[in-house]
Amino acid sequence: MPLALYALTAGAFGIGVTEFVIMGLLLEVSADLDVTISAAGLLISGYALGVVVGAPILGALTGRWSRKTLLLALMVVFTLGNLACALAPDYWSLMAARVLTAFAHASFFGVGSLVATGLVAPDRKASAIAVMFTGLTVANILGVPFGTWLGQAFGWRSTFLAVTLVGLAAFAVIALLVPRDDAPQSQEAEDNSLAVLRRPQVLLGLLTTVLSWIGVFAAFTYIAPILTRITGFSESAVSPVLLVFGAGLIAGNLLGGRLADWRLVPAMLGSLAALSAVLFAMSFAMHDKVAAVIAIGLFGAAAFATVPPLQMWVLEKADGAGQGLASSFNIAAFNLGNAIGAWLGGTVIDKGPGLDAVIWVAGLVPLAALATALFARRLGHPSRIASPACEQAH
Repeated sequence: MPLALYALTAGAFGIGVTEFVIMGLLLEVSADLDVTISAAGLLISGYALGVVVGAPILGALTGRWSRKTLLLALMVVFTLGNLACALAPDYWSLMAARVLTAFAHASFFGVGSLVATGLVAPDRKASAIAVMFTGLTVANILGVPFGTWLGQAFGWRSTFLAVTLVGLAAFAVIALLVPRDDAPQSQEAEDNSLAVLRRPQVLLGLLTTVLSWIGVFAAFTYIAPILTRITGFSESAVSPVLLVFGAGLIAGNLLGGRLADWRLVPAMLGSLAALSAVLFAMSFAMHDKVAAVIAIGLFGAAAFATVPPLQMWVLEKADGAGQGLASSFNIAAFNLGNAIGAWLGGTVIDKGPGLDAVIWVAGLVPLAALATALFARRLGHPSRIASPACEQAH
């Protein structure tokens, strides 16, 4: 893989740390800013909202920018946003800085997906997307635990200062390694970009992404209480168990990329079916410690095996000038699924069957995603990334 691809991975790593590290620092933030823990928790929701809102706003404002220029601008927004988080004098300043930082999220991964696919041969496009997203998975395994430790040892502001440095480093390597490209010049290209959002298969692809990640986060948001109250792990054992989940994320992400390069549609449908099956199996496995650890790893693998196929599906169906906007919207769709999934899991716990049923309910949602993907496929010819041998045969 070209070095420029790993420059994108560096940016993805920083964004991943920023998104998730706040979860481990809620106590420190709430105490320092004199707010409740639940109010501190809204900083997570505020970030997710910023991702969803940022995609259309930046898509409309930057339609005529070159991809490299946009990536560099997004890293500036990301870096300044994290610096603002570190210096925030009060809760609402921190919330505003989190939302500002989140604006870079969807567009970075959206445009980064296009840049990544342009750096490699046609039969390795999904794998290139997977390599970029490896930065996000490594952030969960290494960056978030380290950022949590740093914030607990030296104050939560030190974590955001550290991520600011990551942003500066990512800006430098993107500027150095990512090749320059020409910006779209015509109003017609911009109009065609917006027209992509009227394509039924693109919209159904976005819906498939939302539904699949509602299932993921309905279960993952509450995995700690599930592990302690149902499986019987101590609180100190939760972090090591989640390392297994993180390892599964990396493996599933790379596997999903390889499978999507082989056959896109089977990879997408198969990963959604696997995610649902793993979640249903988890509902039984969580009653045994050994089985629970294995299931957690498989859950991570199945969850991120969906990412490269879902991203490639939307890129294929967008095609042409609209790919950048559609790609950014699909990243926003992942985050919208995250937010709805957390709400759904909480509703099941508070007003439904309770904690025991969360994983079971989570397993049902990817089946809806699978049905949506099958319907989208029927609207046109099956889409796939064919191997060179297949292309020659046809």
